[in-house]
Amino acid sequence: MADIPARRLVVAITGATGAIYGVRLLEHLRALGGIETHVVVSDSAALTLHQETGLQRKEVEALADVVHRYRDVGASIASGSFKSDGMVIAPCSMKTLASVAHGLSDNLIARAADVVLKERRKLVLMVRETPFNLAHLRNMTAVTEMGGIVFPPLPSFYHKPASIDEMVDHTVARVIDLFGIDNAIAPRWQGMTDRAV
Repeated sequence: MADIPARRLVVAITGATGAIYGVRLLEHLRALGGIETHVVVSDSAALTLHQETGLQRKEVEALADVVHRYRDVGASIASGSFKSDGMVIAPCSMKTLASVAHGLSDNLIARAADVVLKERRKLVLMVRETPFNLAHLRNMTAVTEMGGIVFPPLPSFYHKPASIDEMVDHTVARVIDLFGIDNAIAPRWQGMTDRAV
């Protein structure tokens, strides 16, 4: 019988803008080590990945330990018996958010998210859209009430980022923190040192 890794995380990438968040998440998890990553890239995500990063789907999938097909609802991660620390959808489109909020498991990303919720594991949705309409807000509320974490990838500026990469990494580090995974990817708040009077 095969050993179950100490840590497992499912990473899904959808077609919303912000594909770099999913890419950097996979890169950082690989660099940290000790975490088996399972990835699902939607068909729309493959287009967005190429448009925004120049990467092909296979290049991104190569960053994970295990790759699952978007339409394969019979994959291991579609079952509650698959042990994991949870799942991050980075970025999460409004269509995927709606599917999760309403339990529509018609593809592997929505099904795996549904499984994570029903098993009371951690689900983080890096939702990407602005401005939000009422349907978006209600879907975010529904997912939150089910135990999911809605985490729009909003940049912070207190650490004075010098590049887009630094802004992305700071957000990704915060997501990794939610799973209790130690990392030193981005600077941490040390309190105000130069206070205006």
